[in-house]
Amino acid sequence: MTALSPEILNTLEKQTIELPSWAFGNSGTRFKVFTTPGTPRDPFEKVADAAQVNALTGLAPSVALHIPWDLVDDFDALRRHAEGLGVRLGTINSNAFQDDDYKFGSLTSADDTVRRKAIDHHLACIDVMDATGSRDLKIWLADGTNYPGQDDMRARQDRLHESLTEIYARLGDEQRLVLEYKFFEPAFYHTDVPDWGTSYAQVSALGDKAMVCLDTGHHAPGTNIEFIVMQLLRLGKLGSFDFNSRFYADDDLIVGAADPFQLFRILVEVIRGGGLNNPDVAFMLDQCHNIEKKIPGQIRSVLNVQEMTARALLLDGDALAAAQKANDVLAANAVFMDAFQTDVRPALAQWRESRGLPADPMAAYAACGYQEKIEAERVGGVQAGWGA
Repeated sequence: MTALSPEILNTLEKQTIELPSWAFGNSGTRFKVFTTPGTPRDPFEKVADAAQVNALTGLAPSVALHIPWDLVDDFDALRRHAEGLGVRLGTINSNAFQDDDYKFGSLTSADDTVRRKAIDHHLACIDVMDATGSRDLKIWLADGTNYPGQDDMRARQDRLHESLTEIYARLGDEQRLVLEYKFFEPAFYHTDVPDWGTSYAQVSALGDKAMVCLDTGHHAPGTNIEFIVMQLLRLGKLGSFDFNSRFYADDDLIVGAADPFQLFRILVEVIRGGGLNNPDVAFMLDQCHNIEKKIPGQIRSVLNVQEMTARALLLDGDALAAAQKANDVLAANAVFMDAFQTDVRPALAQWRESRGLPADPMAAYAACGYQEKIEAERVGGVQAGWGA
């Protein structure tokens, strides 16, 4: 069994991965959203499900909320509920893509009334942040066009800057804005924030409290995502990750499912760039579990990130630097592959047991009876959030 040094274990001890509340609801593909027994009926039940992931893995102490899907009458009560279950409320995600008013744009809309509505929604999200103690407001926009000539692309960028400037001005001293990008869908001719460069340009114009969010599933096929990670860390503008996995488009599958080696390469750059366990670089999942059960899907996801982090920490930096300096291409690649191909699972299982956690969190969840309990109790309700 490969041993993990005390230094690596100490680093892993500090790792945290935020869970998305919507991952516990019914959501999924463009074909059909399949319902799952035991689906949460309100944000309190979403938080309870997320707490199960943290209790079994020790990796997920915070839960991101989506507004308006997670609106409650008393956010202080939701905060106390979360803390009583051993987790806290995290990132607040806005929603400017669901209403009919946003058909032709939200923060970029040429319609002053629509743009005002979208700005006010984000200001209301900051009010929620004030109530929950959340630091980050994460913005993803579906804004874009489908046809050449449909709208003035430059004017849309100007309107986006104006909208973001007003939202940014409302942030508290300890709060941040993180702007996500997505190269296509639902807009197909052009998307207003299609890539890291556009997000970087917009947030750089705002100030130090504005950062880029990198979703690992929101890139064109063949994109070198670890290069983007390196560049954003180098520029000091990588604010958060949305970890998921894709085969073709924005599939939102379990992170590491499609390309484990890509996840490894990303984490190598995160570590090299000082992004691991850095409070300024938030790790979060953004996934939907359309055919698998939600809670074990999230357990598997955070374990995948932990396992690839451990492998990346095993990378022999001295040997790699020596091979690179000598231009020994194959030796440098061999150093990379040796770390990637190391099976760290037995060592992590042993380490979990030493911390009072189950060696196999997936098996522990299957045996604990929680799934059967929620399937029996949550009957006849309507799920909380957007989905089936």
